[in-house]
Amino acid sequence: MALVSVASQSPLFLSPPKPPSLNCKNPNPKPRQEQRRNFFLSVLSTTSSPQHSRGANANANAVGFPIMRVVEFTRQQFGDSLARATFLALALALVSTSLFFVHPALAFKGGGPYGSEVTRGQDLTGKDFSGKTLLNQDFKTSILRQSNFKGAKLLGASFFDADLTGADLSDADLRGADFSLANVTKANLTNANLEGALATGNTSFKGSNITGADFTDVPLREDQREYLCKAADGVNPTTGNATRDTLLCK
Repeated sequence: MALVSVASQSPLFLSPPKPPSLNCKNPNPKPRQEQRRNFFLSVLSTTSSPQHSRGANANANAVGFPIMRVVEFTRQQFGDSLARATFLALALALVSTSLFFVHPALAFKGGGPYGSEVTRGQDLTGKDFSGKTLLNQDFKTSILRQSNFKGAKLLGASFFDADLTGADLSDADLRGADFSLANVTKANLTNANLEGALATGNTSFKGSNITGADFTDVPLREDQREYLCKAADGVNPTTGNATRDTLLCK
């Protein structure tokens, strides 16, 4: 019995130590995919913030450094080909965000490159624009009832979805202007030059005076053309074209 007791206490009979645990848990419980996603989001949120989207005043290094961090991370994880694709995608994202965060005062100041005031989406009822040069001016969705554009130069101006009811557009240069979806009822288009203007959609010229107006190359629905041909008369003093001929009246 004494021998057994001594033997049981001998190191040879002691139970072997437990092997070290192989369950090396990541101190961060989040999966690797989620870690990568959060990394990308954190960097993108830095590059797309308004502070980094102020046009010429933005610091190129402040934007470029986070991008290169993302590209380097992608290269280490996935290789060069995906890193190049990531760089291109981020560059496009930066361009779109810089356009999105343009200050409103810069986006619509003047309503157009030659304007001196905001004219888009405004109530300009009865306003006098006669004789003015308003090239490419933006009057989209504006209310222009009884406004005076007599003799104005409005090449490339946009009247998209605008209300021109009763407006005076006589002798105006409206080449290339956009009247898509506009309400041009009871307007005065006497001797106006509308060469190449747009009048798509539900543009209405009902009750308008089109004597001497030039509609050369203006795309019109057949019902619009037929209606205008009933009232077409005169010759445009600037182009020398008869109104009926420019409307291709039968």
